[in-house]
Amino acid sequence: MNFKKHIPNIITLLNLFCGCIAIVFASQLNFELAFYFVCLGIFFDFFDGFFARLLKVSGPLGLQLDSLADMVTSGVVPGLVMYQLLYQSQGATEVLIIPFLGFIITLGACYRLANFNIDTRQTDSFIGLPTPANTLFIISLPLVIKYSDSLLSLEILTNQSILIVITFFSAYIMNTEIPLFSLKIKDFTFKKNALQILFLSLSILLLVLFQFLGISLLIISYVLLSVINNKWLKM
Repeated sequence: MNFKKHIPNIITLLNLFCGCIAIVFASQLNFELAFYFVCLGIFFDFFDGFFARLLKVSGPLGLQLDSLADMVTSGVVPGLVMYQLLYQSQGATEVLIIPFLGFIITLGACYRLANFNIDTRQTDSFIGLPTPANTLFIISLPLVIKYSDSLLSLEILTNQSILIVITFFSAYIMNTEIPLFSLKIKDFTFKKNALQILFLSLSILLLVLFQFLGISLLIISYVLLSVINNKWLKM
């Protein structure tokens, strides 16, 4: 038995396992632990492909397994988190079906993951926001509410109408035809990696200055930088 070929799939299953744990914590309104387990799942999601290439054991099984694991960690979890935020944002007299709109994020993630597997244009870059990036944005929102000192942030992120807009926009941005630059550094020349280096520097600055809010700002910056690069820079 060649155990080597199963290593990437085991790492992928660890991503799925982390997603399952995150679902439990999100259902218990423990958004902080849900956030950390999603981050751990995304970490495994990155390294399963890395080890598949390193060990030269890439195959169709790994591709399908990766999408199925992502469907939980980066599909079900953010949908559940948004459900909880919408539920908490409404009063007793409001329509009880509204919180279920949060799972539109899950539907959007499912469509993107299925489309990603058959889209040959996304081998070196992305078209539409990747599901892990979208997930980090969504699951950071309750932590921004909890830890932010800004009354404006609190007012915005507890407004049901704004949360519904974020929900629909989240599903849209994952599946829109907007090219987003790759975060992979292929060589060590500054010219070819200027955009990636700029984004990395901006990431560190935002996370240091704004903590959890920095994560949301980071994802927004990624999309904006990609749009600017597509229209004017072409780095």
